[in-house]
Amino acid sequence: MDESPILTEVPNIARSLARRTARDVIAEKLMVLIATNMLRPGDELPGERELANVLHVSRETVRGAIQALAAQGIIEVSHGSRSRVCEVDLSHITVTIASPNAIDGYDLESVHAARLHIELKVVRDAADRIDDVTLAKLQALLEAQRLGGDDAMRFLICDREFHVAIYRACGNPLLAAFVTDLYTYMMNYRRHAMAKPGAVEASYSDHLAIFEALARHDQDAVVAAFEHHLTRIYDTTKVQLASGNPV
Repeated sequence: MDESPILTEVPNIARSLARRTARDVIAEKLMVLIATNMLRPGDELPGERELANVLHVSRETVRGAIQALAAQGIIEVSHGSRSRVCEVDLSHITVTIASPNAIDGYDLESVHAARLHIELKVVRDAADRIDDVTLAKLQALLEAQRLGGDDAMRFLICDREFHVAIYRACGNPLLAAFVTDLYTYMMNYRRHAMAKPGAVEASYSDHLAIFEALARHDQDAVVAAFEHHLTRIYDTTKVQLASGNPV
């Protein structure tokens, strides 16, 4: 009897499924930050220690990820100074389900309505399911946000980790992936909005209220805190879009 074609392919498939290392995961996270304009060409990366604290990995893992991206021409590494983001187009990168450009193709009203409709359901489920490990991670991220002061770029790096950790706690990976894509909407405008006086402090206050509600597993309070936060994002993004200048 002839051997099934699918069986003959199994060894090839197994070889193609190489296990990703922690370095690969962190390199991918940094690429997403660049692809979504959270990090932009010319930006200096935070130090290895700071990135390691935010991303919950060792400094050696961060160093390896940066070196891997440097080899691809995405990050420039210079001795005696901070690593910088190169002039590179990563708009083709898929964040989770779609590319950043795909999300940015929708109007603000549609994206905001989608976030209210879906994201509030996701965080309600997260409030019920969230575990102590995730709560500890969120608490560490809050401390990193506090220590970052009013530096918008550093705050947003923490912000993404904070949001994604909550989304994943909902227990539905597809919904978590979808709302993560919605989160990336018009990040270049949001970064500019976060540089305004008082913006980081206001978002940190929102995050603190969200965390406290999650720690109590209070679903209604989490939804209310997140709705307040999403409305703030909508309002500030609307102002920046009206200005027509994200830089």
